Amino acid sequence: MELSEQQGFNQALIKLSVLLYQVDGTVSLSEQDYLNDVVDTLDWQSPICPEAFLNDTIYQTRQAIDAGDSANFMRQLKDDLVFDANKTLEVAMGITGIDGERSEKETELLSLLTHKLLAKELVNTGATQEPTA
Repeated sequence: MELSEQQGFNQALIKLSVLLYQVDGTVSLSEQDYLNDVVDTLDWQSPICPEAFLNDTIYQTRQAIDAGDSANFMRQLKDDLVFDANKTLEVAMGITGIDGERSEKETELLSLLTHKLLAKELVNTGATQEPTA
């Protein structure tokens, strides 16, 4: 079954969110709540329930982080994330800032996201903003 562009974006957004909240090695309740709120608002179009997809994503993301492959993991999401670059940036900024501070690793991934992966689309929509530490 081929995914719609919307569903590809939904899944990439969940993967990005999980990566961003796990990369600093600590997962806060506020980050989990934020992600659950994001998932609840998605127009989910898959026979796989969001919870099952999320559980698998947590496993995949943990493997990428443990292997030191976080940036490459995020690069693989680019084509789906550009579907709604503004929403991607909004969620990325939200999930990395919800616990009150951004780690160096979170800031590095935000920089890669905004300056490399989404830059063209964000400039076209006028939504670029600098991540704050």
